[in-house]
Amino acid sequence: MKRKGRGAAPIRDRNSSRRGRFARVPQKVPLSRIAHTRSGDKGDTCNIGVIAHDERDYPVLVREVTAERVRQHFGELVKGPVERFELPNLGALNFLLHQALGGGGTVSLRTDAQGKTFGAALLGLEIDVERAEDVKNLYQMGEAGWNGTR
Repeated sequence: MKRKGRGAAPIRDRNSSRRGRFARVPQKVPLSRIAHTRSGDKGDTCNIGVIAHDERDYPVLVREVTAERVRQHFGELVKGPVERFELPNLGALNFLLHQALGGGGTVSLRTDAQGKTFGAALLGLEIDVERAEDVKNLYQMGEAGWNGTR
């Protein structure tokens, strides 16, 4: 900053960045802070829809929730490939997890042969967000749940 004469208010240099003081600090938060999910099955394939709570957070989903990260998140539960489909008009992503249900609903011995809990499990995926830039409602929600309750 430069001063213009003694005792005058500071003048900000046009080339200096005010944002430097409020630098965006990446934070890890669970996916549940910016999205909700629905999941189900088609044979031995689990289908998971991930929908942003706020359309402005959709780019964060696209950047952070990749097919590879979903595959890693579920580990040994998913034997086949994971496909991702982008649905920008809905602010959503859709994932197909192949060979994830132990053969499917009619033959699987798994407790969740229809993949209904896969969506809830994905909400625990930790994603990186940057304060005000990425998640518009992150700090409005605080520690409260999506409906404002603790």
